[in-house]
Amino acid sequence: MKIGILSDSHTRSDYTDIVIKHLKKQGAQYLIHAGDLCIEDNLKLLQNSKLVYVTVFGNNDNSLFSLANEYKIKKEPYYFKIKDIKFKLMHLPYYLNADSDIIVFGHTHKFECSYNNGTLFINPGEVCAREKPLSESVLLEINENEYIINYYFRDIHSNNFKKEEFRYER
Repeated sequence: MKIGILSDSHTRSDYTDIVIKHLKKQGAQYLIHAGDLCIEDNLKLLQNSKLVYVTVFGNNDNSLFSLANEYKIKKEPYYFKIKDIKFKLMHLPYYLNADSDIIVFGHTHKFECSYNNGTLFINPGEVCAREKPLSESVLLEINENEYIINYYFRDIHSNNFKKEEFRYER
């Protein structure tokens, strides 16, 4: 199972579109967005991807509250399952207790991943390239005995994504 993970698109629907297309090309079957979409165009991109997706409101998403029923945008922390894997999705990294198999968060605009006491923590970094000239995302591959995290980053002046891979035994 492959899951595309992104966060902090802000107003950069152009970068969001590039990232979603890249994740789909890498085989993503699902999309998870950890908030700060800021504009409806980013929600439309998730919806138009034709993949199953979910997202949460970020601290800059107040203008999107009225769209919650039209798009799959939830209040944080949001718990859900994909197959037998329990996820917790949030924007703000305030609920980082290990109460799910995988915890996805955003807000800091910094990529990080770690595996502690049976819980995988992932922040995919920023799509918007606000803090640095990189547009970032993650493709999480879940296999029977391991998690493979492919961290993708693209300099905004380049068309090519670079990749770093992290593996954790489940």
